[in-house]
Parts: sequence; C-alpha cells; structure tokens
Amino acid sequence: METLPMPLEAMSGSPHGLGEFRVSSPAEVLSLLKQCADGNVLLSLSSPEGAAYTTTVWALDPARGLLCLSADGGDIKLQRLLESEEVVAVGYLDSVKLQFDLHDLVLVHSGRASALNARFPRELYRFQRRGSYRVRPLLNTSPTATLRHPALPDMQLSLRVLDVSIGGVALFLPDDVPPIEPGVQIARVQVDLDGDTRLQSGLVVHHVTLLHHESRGARLGCEMLNLGGEGERALQRYIDQTQKRRRLLSL
Repeated sequence: METLPMPLEAMSGSPHGLGEFRVSSPAEVLSLLKQCADGNVLLSLSSPEGAAYTTTVWALDPARGLLCLSADGGDIKLQRLLESEEVVAVGYLDSVKLQFDLHDLVLVHSGRASALNARFPRELYRFQRRGSYRVRPLLNTSPTATLRHPALPDMQLSLRVLDVSIGGVALFLPDDVPPIEPGVQIARVQVDLDGDTRLQSGLVVHHVTLLHHESRGARLGCEMLNLGGEGERALQRYIDQTQKRRRLLSL
C-alpha cells in the first residue's frame, strides 16, 4: 500500500490544498531526482487501470527535458503500463515519499539495451512516510492532548505532547496523576498541535516509560486511531511544517 500514489485530487480540495507538499523549483526537482539516481532508488510506476512496473532512474537530462528510466523491453507488465495515458511514479528517499507524473512515456531501444523515456517532471510531491519519522514540537509551542482518564472518567487530563508521527503520539504523564497502563484504549482524545491543527482521534497506549527523576513523570507511547483522511492530512502538514521550521532555525 505504501507504493500507491497519494490521492492528489482529494487532497487538493482540503483547506490547505497541495501547496505544502509541492516541489516546483527546477533546482530542487533536479536535486531530488539526482538523489534517486545516485541511490539507485526503486520507483513504482502505476496506472489507474492497475498496471504496475518497478524501475530506477537511469539518466537525467533537464536541458533536453528528458528523464530516462531503466526498462526490460520484453516485460509484459511494462507493455500494459505503456498502454495507459496516466502513469505515476512513487519512490522513497529515507522517510520521504516522492511522487510525480510521467508524461509522454515511451519505450526506446539502443542496441541490446532498452529504456523508458519521459518528459522531465516540472514538479513533484513529497510526503512524510507513514509512521517512520517523529518530530518534537518547537520550543515556542505547547501542544496538548485533552482526554478523560481511562480508569477515572470524571478526571479530565490535559497532557503535553512530547513528539508526534503519522499515526502516533507520545504524551507526558506527570507523576501526580494516576498511572495509565499499556494496552489501554481511550475512545475520544482532542490533540491541539498548533493554532491550525486540532485533531480528534482515539488512542491505544502501547508503551509506558518512566522518565528521568527530575522530569517527575512517564512517557506514554500511543497509536492514534480513527483519524480519518482529513485528520491524517492535517497531521502530515504539521509534521512537514515543523521539519521545515527546524531546518530554518538551524541555518
């Protein structure tokens, strides 16, 4: 499932659109594709009809507007893919999912070798890989999770968010609050990450780790449940923006 393209049309209808994920700078597009070529990164090509093929970047020629991919000209899966008018490429650079359309895709032959040529992409999209990267909130923010204690429903808690990933969150439980055991499920939780990101979800507690004695509390490692498509997109935007801001602060 991770190699399937993100549904761009559905995401474009969200309040923030696709601007957070789009890379349209020619230099940055070239840099990301060069990393794919240098790292021999596998690209999964797919069409709406269900055709699929795995390849790598063979050569880059932005001056001629050409992207060249490796190919086995005799592969029947490739032949099915070439019959489609819409082909999308998906690959991973560490924790980042790259996605871009392939236009004017054609199979070419040179001697005994075959290759796929396509128009050099003018833009691509980058998404954080699900569950693979956690970010800590910036120092000038105070994200919280509001919930009722699972063992004491009359006790409402506002717990500090220590870090967050797609599908997961770590919360700080002070030592003056009754403990919460691993395996506990909490049906309704409101997570306020910043002024633009408020999530409603359920939680299941997977890990409870006692922190250094000066912290006076424990770290709850939780999985977020039932976020929904819009909630996942909002969380993705928050993670992406937090990473960008951290990079700017480190310059």
